[in-house]
Amino acid sequence: MILSALKIKTILKTLRDRYPVVKTQLEHTTPFQLLIATIMSAQCTDRQVNKVSKNLFEKYPDPESLSAAPLNNIKHIIYSTGFYNNKAKNIKACALSIFNDHRAKVPEDINTLILLPGVGRKTANVVLSAAFGHPAIVVDTHVLRISNRLGLTKEKDPVKVEYELRNIIPKTSWSDLSLQLIYFGREICDAKKPFCEECPLFKICPTKGR
Repeated sequence: MILSALKIKTILKTLRDRYPVVKTQLEHTTPFQLLIATIMSAQCTDRQVNKVSKNLFEKYPDPESLSAAPLNNIKHIIYSTGFYNNKAKNIKACALSIFNDHRAKVPEDINTLILLPGVGRKTANVVLSAAFGHPAIVVDTHVLRISNRLGLTKEKDPVKVEYELRNIIPKTSWSDLSLQLIYFGREICDAKKPFCEECPLFKICPTKGR
């Protein structure tokens, strides 16, 4: 697929003008807390995760305390995020690995991060970008959907989409673009009923929201 540089510039400028300041909506005070909150966010809203993480981190704010927490306590606290059994096991195992294997510090390397329990490329990229300030493209459902609708990619696999976007988007725009597409997906480019009549990118959208 060959995409014109002009179209890419138009997309980047339009999103930047609409969302000039973007940041993750997951509340945290440390890279570790962001990592755990991102694990909890799978198939759950950021708002709900923030409610839960506040309670979780008041009791277990760091790798040492969370790794030592009884599994049932973690399950009870994160129950409302959904899939709590698997999430709780991953959270405890992740905290234990960070505490024992990484001197209680979250790694800043994606190849190391994705070896942690419950951590895939999406979660790792969130942490690298939002916690450490490294350029990273986070491919969640919004980014996957909108990238396809706008013709930035034809791939359906999130990892392939990440690498395609890395090849065509300037590195300085990676982190902001991911968040801008997420904001855009929530506001305009809805999965089931996109507001095409309000879309500032409608004229250059090859799929017109399909």
